Amino acid sequence: MLGALSAFGALTIDMYLPAMPGMASELRTSAPMVQLTLTVFVVGLAVGQVIVGPLSDTWGRRRPLVIGLAVYVAGSLWCAVAPTAGWLIGGRVLQSLGAAAGTVLARAIVRDLFSGTAMTRFFSTLMMINGVAPVVAPVVGGQLLTVATWRAVFLVLAAAGGVLLLAVVFALPESLPVRDRAPAHPRATLRTFRGLVTDWHYLRYVLAAALMFAAVFAYISGSSFVLQDAYGLSAQQFSLVFGFNGLGIVVLGQVGGLLVGRVATEHTLLRIALTVATVGAAGVLAGAVLNLALPLLLVSLFLVVSMLGVVLANATSLALAGHGSAAGSASSLQGLLQFLVGGLAASAMSLPGHITATGMATTMLVCSAAALTVLGVRR
Repeated sequence: MLGALSAFGALTIDMYLPAMPGMASELRTSAPMVQLTLTVFVVGLAVGQVIVGPLSDTWGRRRPLVIGLAVYVAGSLWCAVAPTAGWLIGGRVLQSLGAAAGTVLARAIVRDLFSGTAMTRFFSTLMMINGVAPVVAPVVGGQLLTVATWRAVFLVLAAAGGVLLLAVVFALPESLPVRDRAPAHPRATLRTFRGLVTDWHYLRYVLAAALMFAAVFAYISGSSFVLQDAYGLSAQQFSLVFGFNGLGIVVLGQVGGLLVGRVATEHTLLRIALTVATVGAAGVLAGAVLNLALPLLLVSLFLVVSMLGVVLANATSLALAGHGSAAGSASSLQGLLQFLVGGLAASAMSLPGHITATGMATTMLVCSAAALTVLGVRR
């Protein structure tokens, strides 16, 4: 259940990616406008986590989770009936605020229950389930498009949200005892956040994870246009490529979970993964600039995307290790930076008015190299 909650944001992002070019045509709008529906979702996901995380430190984890999932279902239904791109953007904002609860509270609940290497390994397990979402979601979305319009994607997401809401209500126990909850006071919340942003040990791991996520998010938001429009892949072919890269997250995330504590520390695995991602991003840029064969581009993309599971599992464990009493707030700040940086990267990529392979590759390289640099800065 925690894996499903943590994957909810990725599921909501990935399932409608194959439909984006068709959505632009049906709604009579531009590709950047459709891409904006992705950006606002990510920003809403970030802002929602900052609201839900501190509330969960005071109320416990279950109540904010139930409210968030109900909001998610409502937002998904709104998107399914949206008549224009503007209405769709509004629905995506509501949907994102609801999805934020699952994203932030899955991490907080893990921190409530685990510590040390056990926590890192559990996060690796969550990354396995998170990796399944990019494998399954675009394939399901692509197949839905063969029998229905893009609106069916949001109906399926609403149904998934409803099922998960029922599961939480009837099967998920509270993980934060009343004795460990923070007082409901705005000043106490602000003090907690001030302590987090001045803790470089916490912040450098959060920033490294956020920048790596931004590199992959540039791929997520731009690859449907690049691979379908520039390289001629069909919606179904794109969904298979996207799914294979998601499978890399699953496999490499599990390998990282097996290695941590046995062969290497969390910090060492994190550094190796960011180095591989940076090399892969350089390969993507070379392929785009030099117009190299598509297989070379796809291999480089795989190297970048597959490292995400290793990076997020180890960076999250290292960041939350010293903040058990404020896991909700610490998790929410991580989510805020992760999705804000990702949204800004996607927006910067589409500033010229259209999305190109070179623009996507440049964004990926800048973000992955910056993540590796931040990790090496000590204070």
